[in-house]
Amino acid sequence: MPYFVFSFAGMLAWTLYSTVVTRTTTVLVANASIISKVFFPRLLLPLSQVLSSLVDVAVSLALMAVLLVVYGVWAGPQIVLVPVWLALFVVFALGIGFAAGALSVRYRDVQYVVPFVIQFLLFATPIAYLVSSAPASKRWLFTINPLTGLFEGVRWSLIGTPPPSVGAITYSLAAAVVFLVFGLVVFSKLENEFADVI
Repeated sequence: MPYFVFSFAGMLAWTLYSTVVTRTTTVLVANASIISKVFFPRLLLPLSQVLSSLVDVAVSLALMAVLLVVYGVWAGPQIVLVPVWLALFVVFALGIGFAAGALSVRYRDVQYVVPFVIQFLLFATPIAYLVSSAPASKRWLFTINPLTGLFEGVRWSLIGTPPPSVGAITYSLAAAVVFLVFGLVVFSKLENEFADVI
């Protein structure tokens, strides 16, 4: 497997995740004038950022398709699961983005802290390497990261690396749902204050 193709598959998913988190964190403060003057469901602002992020991913997927053809890589029929993995990345990112975006209205420093956390996660997540390549004594650090199963899944679907375990998939799916529910709860509790404090 050419390393460029391997790492590009991971970065494709990472770009979607990090872009959605970053954009949904800052979108409320960036649109303060609209929020303070017009009443509308505030949840639409972070959700609108997903569409623009998906355009970026579509371009990356087109480039990925070219790389797969050029290098003669074919993962198999599991390639049809790529949209499922990407949807889970979006769900996970939205949960964090909803909470961080709502908190950043009152606490503006949140929008500056999030990029540092995202940068740390870039190195703490197996994006450009497999978990199996890490020392055996350190692998538990990657298995507690709920993003690990999603990255293994997207690479398995795109380039045919070893599939994630059922436990890893279940853990990632449960974490994505928990983060989404948490983000929605935080957002709904703080939403009524947006116009007053923004």
